[in-house]
Amino acid sequence: VQLQASGGGLVQAGGFLRLSCAASGSIFRVNFMGWYRQAPGEQRALVAGIYNDVNTNYADSVKGRFTISRDNAKNTVYLQMNSLEPEDTAVYYCDAHISTSNRPALNYWGQGTLVTVSS
Repeated sequence: VQLQASGGGLVQAGGFLRLSCAASGSIFRVNFMGWYRQAPGEQRALVAGIYNDVNTNYADSVKGRFTISRDNAKNTVYLQMNSLEPEDTAVYYCDAHISTSNRPALNYWGQGTLVTVSS
């Protein structure tokens, strides 16, 4: 199983970006999908997560600005980031809990994509 993230880049404060992360391989079931971020000198932290198609959760700092969604047919998770702030600058990692057979899911990480917000 591999996770391929894309969509990062440089944007001015107040702008927007959309991150995508596609899971591929011998996938039986995808449970949780989410996005974490890690800024220099800080620990990796959850930004947003989506469980099945309905339940989502967000870090307080991004509520109202970021929206997570998923396309189950494509095993892909998206993060729409609006009203970006310099404090959102970080490497963003996608995460997914995936079963490759009818067994407990394992955790997989994408390679990370850099988001830089200039003031």
